[in-house]
Amino acid sequence: MSKRLQVLLQDKELAEIQQSARRRQMTTAEWVRQALRAARRAEPRVAARKKLEVVRAAARHAFPAPGIDGMVSEIERGYLDDSSR
Repeated sequence: MSKRLQVLLQDKELAEIQQSARRRQMTTAEWVRQALRAARRAEPRVAARKKLEVVRAAARHAFPAPGIDGMVSEIERGYLDDSSR
């Protein structure tokens, strides 16, 4: 279902938007829809505060992990074991 949205613009601003839409060979309405979609995609979906909470919760855990040399060694062993199958 479609809904109508009314937006009031100054004459100059509307003229600039219409000109931009014409350059792209689209209607003003389609130009506005695309601009609104792009603006929505640019907005973060999760608040920064929530992201920080998740990172802090993960940082509270202490999992055993080898140093970088140990990790590389484990990865290489995994490749060798996998190639023999």
